[in-house]
Amino acid sequence: MALSPGYRLTIKEMAPDERPRERLLLRGATGMSSGDLLAILLNTGLPGEPATMLAQRVLRDHGGLAGLAKLDVVELATIRGIGTAKATRIKAALELANRLRVLTPDERPRVTSPDDVISMLGAEMAALEQEELRVVLLDTKHHILAFRTVYRGTANQAHVRVAEVFRDAIRHGAVAIIVVHNHPSGDPTPSAADVALTAELARAGTLLEVEVIDHLVIGQGRHASLRRLGLGFPPRGGG
Repeated sequence: MALSPGYRLTIKEMAPDERPRERLLLRGATGMSSGDLLAILLNTGLPGEPATMLAQRVLRDHGGLAGLAKLDVVELATIRGIGTAKATRIKAALELANRLRVLTPDERPRVTSPDDVISMLGAEMAALEQEELRVVLLDTKHHILAFRTVYRGTANQAHVRVAEVFRDAIRHGAVAIIVVHNHPSGDPTPSAADVALTAELARAGTLLEVEVIDHLVIGQGRHASLRRLGLGFPPRGGG
């Protein structure tokens, strides 16, 4: 039966494999969007606005997770549909994430292959409606120092400033980076502009002594590694 216009299913009315909590149990957390993860924390929504829609509105209206992290508990509690109890849960979860980010180097996640980065960023970036270019900052043992979003828009050589890509790497003392961007079309096949940008970043990295390990392009359920494809990077040991 078709739903009436404007009608929204509550989480209990959703099919079991569509409910955020059940999907996390079945598929794991890494494959879920930030909105779905936030909906699990919220647990309940408002009349006509289930937790999934409430989570999406909160993220949209307040600058995503980064914007929520800037709000204190009182500010979070004033958001329609949140309240004190939900605000404290959100703040606690964000603080745990922040503490994870500043763990000692040996406790931080280590990148050993493109799949490690995809498992952390793939699902979220595949769902974006516009291109974003992010940089993963790495230490000498390839432990993750930080993730940084450096560009939103058309991520190609004509638009991305090389200095912006390396700014946080230099600031954090990173010795290597992995560049990641998404194709909203869903097709991760690298474009000529992607290859040109990769080559420019690889040359700059050599000059700055910050190795560009890879440039990953994320699509719907697939990704491409320009390093593995031999696109934009000089041969290993080459100039």
